[in-house]
Amino acid sequence: MTLAPERHTVSPTAPHHVAATHASTKPHGINPRLSVTSATPRPQRPALKKSGRPNPAAHLTPEQIEGIGVELDALRKEVMDSRGARDAAYIRKVIRVQRYLEMGSRAVLLFSGVKVKGVRPAWWIGTAGLSVAKILENMEIGHNIMHGQWDWMRDPKIHSTAWEWDNASPSSQWKHSHNEIHHTFTNVLGRDNDLGYGILRVDEDQRWSPFFLFQPIWHVGNALLFEYSIAAYDLELGGYLAKRKRMSEEEKAKFRRDAREVVDKIKRQATKDYVVHPALSAATFTGSARTTLTANVVANLVRNVWTNTVIICGHFPPGIATFEKTSIDGETRGEWYLRQMLGSGNISGSPAMHVMTGNLSHQIEHHLYPDMPSNRYAEIAPRVKDLMERHDLPYVEGNLAKQAASVYWKVVQLSLPNQVEGRRRRDIVRLSLKKAWKKKSLGRF
Repeated sequence: MTLAPERHTVSPTAPHHVAATHASTKPHGINPRLSVTSATPRPQRPALKKSGRPNPAAHLTPEQIEGIGVELDALRKEVMDSRGARDAAYIRKVIRVQRYLEMGSRAVLLFSGVKVKGVRPAWWIGTAGLSVAKILENMEIGHNIMHGQWDWMRDPKIHSTAWEWDNASPSSQWKHSHNEIHHTFTNVLGRDNDLGYGILRVDEDQRWSPFFLFQPIWHVGNALLFEYSIAAYDLELGGYLAKRKRMSEEEKAKFRRDAREVVDKIKRQATKDYVVHPALSAATFTGSARTTLTANVVANLVRNVWTNTVIICGHFPPGIATFEKTSIDGETRGEWYLRQMLGSGNISGSPAMHVMTGNLSHQIEHHLYPDMPSNRYAEIAPRVKDLMERHDLPYVEGNLAKQAASVYWKVVQLSLPNQVEGRRRRDIVRLSLKKAWKKKSLGRF
């Protein structure tokens, strides 16, 4: 099965000019199957999927699909071969700005308890600055570094194998669930757990159950506590709880080790934000310990909601396709590219907004080239859009408010079962609840 364009590695002893030409784009733990294993185009795609929904690529011939792959390969090579001082200066500037912003905001928060005419200006300024700093660290810096986008620079401080981010999820576990699983099986039902994170039904082809009736409520809760939800997701907590009775002792031991790693990471994060910095504020004798604590809580909430919003806008809006498990068997390079384009959506906006999203506002381009430096996505986006339009493929794009609203409405709609001709939704819900109650009652005896 083809999962991504070929990736080249560079020996640690390679000369600098060689390292600049070829990307060392295989972060520790990256799926070794991210390479081409099939070059034979498959038969014409059917007009409809098994669910009866239209296949957005049905009009393309196998030759056209492979032609798309060739064109996208050429674009990738052009950009990756041109990386250099401009790109290195960009990421170093972003890191420098983020660090100064965080340090400055935390210094301001030392006086967050001081009131001026009934208002605490230091609290508002410090909280806003810290929120932006945390967003930058997670989105444009941490996420992209851990994708290996900057490994070619051979700087050990910003290498994918060494970076640990300001987040509850340990980087090693995140790289496994995100780089290996999500980017390998993008939007494949039953394989890509990012498709609703196991708690949301975001596509009509996902099976409905009474569990999803309340998803509009916990969708909001998931956004507020997103870093902890992702930590539990990366840990595969749900799978462990469901299968622990059937797991071997070795599997249980591995889960316990991973769980300890998560707990230790959360402790470190909580100690820094909720103990150390409030204590430093207390030492200033300005009565700012409590206000510094609340500022850190608010900054983390803002970061969580923003990150969640950006991610759902790139993966769940209407018009984004999903794929069946069997559809990726024997997948060619062109078909892999096609799946990435159809399974992602973009957010339009200003350059500042793109930076604040970690350039995941260019989610289509990111899924095509996850290890390409993020500052290059904006320049290739028009060419990718032109390619898709020439082949009559939907380039899903909209502003942040439009995309976010469409996802929230979709979450509400898909909390109910699909409409079935001749049956009312409420009857389907009532019958399902009755079966679930009966099954639960029988399990007691």
